Amino acid sequence: MEEAGAKAGVPVWYWAAAIAALLFYALGCYFYLAEVTMSPAEIMSLPLDQRQMLAARPSWYYAAYGVAVWVGLAGVAGLFLRKAWTDRMLLGSLIAVIVQFSAIFIVPEMRVVTSDALLGPVIIIILCYAFWQLSRLAKRNGWLR
Repeated sequence: MEEAGAKAGVPVWYWAAAIAALLFYALGCYFYLAEVTMSPAEIMSLPLDQRQMLAARPSWYYAAYGVAVWVGLAGVAGLFLRKAWTDRMLLGSLIAVIVQFSAIFIVPEMRVVTSDALLGPVIIIILCYAFWQLSRLAKRNGWLR
């Protein structure tokens, strides 16, 4: 049985989750652009520990970060357009997020973060996983074409 207000058999909660995913990935794109376009003066105005963290990040961190947010945003567009390729895009974003945050374990200078600072990456990985699972569920239920 369809929920009230469902569009072509797609439940209302699907659209709410798609909007949440759009906000999440759009915010990620904003933070990515804010970080990669920081001027040297802006970097120097940061506290010493944050400057050291930025300096320690390898170039592949930013490559993975860019793939994660922009491919994820494209995947979210697929949720709204109800395209079958959406699950592959969101899986690619999830893998890129995992690669991005693996820098914390690979680059010794990035390990100086506190356990509180690790909460953000864990939440981001969980949300990316949840949005990928949403796309898989939508594909299985025939909501994506």
